[in-house]
Amino acid sequence: MTRSVSLRTLAVITCAFALSACATAPVAKPPTVVAPPTLEELMAKATQAVDTGNKAAALALWQEAAAAAPADKQPWVRMAQSRYDAGQYGEAILNAQEVLVRDPADKLANSVIAISGLRLSTRALADLSRQNNLSGPLRAESQDLAKLLRESLGETVLVPPPDKPPVRQARKQPSKRAADEGSANPFNALK
Repeated sequence: MTRSVSLRTLAVITCAFALSACATAPVAKPPTVVAPPTLEELMAKATQAVDTGNKAAALALWQEAAAAAPADKQPWVRMAQSRYDAGQYGEAILNAQEVLVRDPADKLANSVIAISGLRLSTRALADLSRQNNLSGPLRAESQDLAKLLRESLGETVLVPPPDKPPVRQARKQPSKRAADEGSANPFNALK
C-alpha cells in the first residue's frame, strides 16, 4: 500500500506541476485598436498628394474618405473635379452624380455633368461626321438637342463665326503736286 500511495502522491505532484505551468503561462495582451482616420485627415492627405503631383494617390484617398463618410459629398466633389481636369469625362460624370445624390442643388456637380456631357457628345458627333454616319433620326435628334442648347443659353448660334479682321483704311496719298510743293527741290514743279 505504501508503494501505491507513493505512486499516487507522485502522480498528484506531477499533475500539480503541470497545472501550475499552465497557470503561469504569459497572458496575451489584447490587440490595440487603431482608430480609422477621420474624413478631415484623409482629405488633408489627399490634398498633399495633389500638391506633390500624385493624382492616383489622391484619388485613392478620396475613395477611402467617401467610404469612411458615405453621407459627405466633399470626396466626390474632389474626385469629379479631378477627373474633369484630367479629361476623363465619363468618370467625372459618374462622380458628379454621386455628389448630386448627397446634394441635389450642387452647382459644381451639375456643371461638371453638363460640360463633360457636351464634350463627350461633341467628340462622338465629330467622329460620326468624319465617318459620314450622321444622318436620319440621329441627325434630326442632334439638331433638336442643339436647338434646345441654344435656347437654354439664350443664343441664336452655338458657335459664332470667327470675327472678321478689321478693315484697314487706305492712307491718303499726298497728291503729286502737294508732294512737289513740299519738297526741297524747286525743279520738281517743272517736271
